[in-house]
Amino acid sequence: MNEDIFNASLRGFLKKVGITSQREIEKAVRDAVASGRLKGDEKLGAKMVLTIDGVSLTHEISGEIELG
Repeated sequence: MNEDIFNASLRGFLKKVGITSQREIEKAVRDAVASGRLKGDEKLGAKMVLTIDGVSLTHEISGEIELG
């Protein structure tokens, strides 16, 4: 395994996950506030599940997103 290639590829994947996830969360929350489904002062439970084929990895991260 080439550690440099692996590291660069992994960082690229994580950057893509972070950027696209943030955009999707922001859009969903703004839409929910605009439609009245959220007031804008809630704390929302959040969960991210990472799976990687070929190594049988499933990793779950839970947390909270505070709106205000």
